[in-house]
Amino acid sequence: MKIHLEKRAIRAFGIAECFRKATSRHSILAGVVIRSDLIVDGCVYGHATLEGNDATKNILRMYKSLNRNDINVIMIAGSVISLYNIIDSDAIFEETGVPLLNVTFEESEGLESHIKRRFPKNWKAKLKAYKKIGERKPVKLRTGYKVFVRATGMTYKEAKRTLDKFTLQGAVPEPLRIAKLLARAKFASL
Repeated sequence: MKIHLEKRAIRAFGIAECFRKATSRHSILAGVVIRSDLIVDGCVYGHATLEGNDATKNILRMYKSLNRNDINVIMIAGSVISLYNIIDSDAIFEETGVPLLNVTFEESEGLESHIKRRFPKNWKAKLKAYKKIGERKPVKLRTGYKVFVRATGMTYKEAKRTLDKFTLQGAVPEPLRIAKLLARAKFASL
């Protein structure tokens, strides 16, 4: 699906998580569909296993459960969630046909050494999955803030324009901000 940035109200499906490192076995994933004119248009919940390998599958399950064909872009808060549960953005794009933005907010030297230390028996598989996701690129938003992006199915110029459409203030695009609020609220209710 081509993203039509000239449209007044494109739709983004934003996904964020919430978990407590000490007590959780799964993270709560919240997804929200929001138009670029900031009308919330749907939501869905899922989960991902901490230190697991099921984030991609569960994000696809969330997307499919919406049963929609009007989502123009998927935004995920991160490429590695739930304590090293690595998202395969290429697989999500191939299955949905929807461009994908993995957005993070801090500089990082990478996770290679952390993966080797945390997974002493099967670090090679995790490291291979991590290297597959590629490098993040810094994107300066119209708000003046910088985010770090992995774009799949769209150019970085389109990524910037998309993020600018959905970011009112600061660095966090509204689909990710609202998804994070929903994930926290669901987690707190458990």
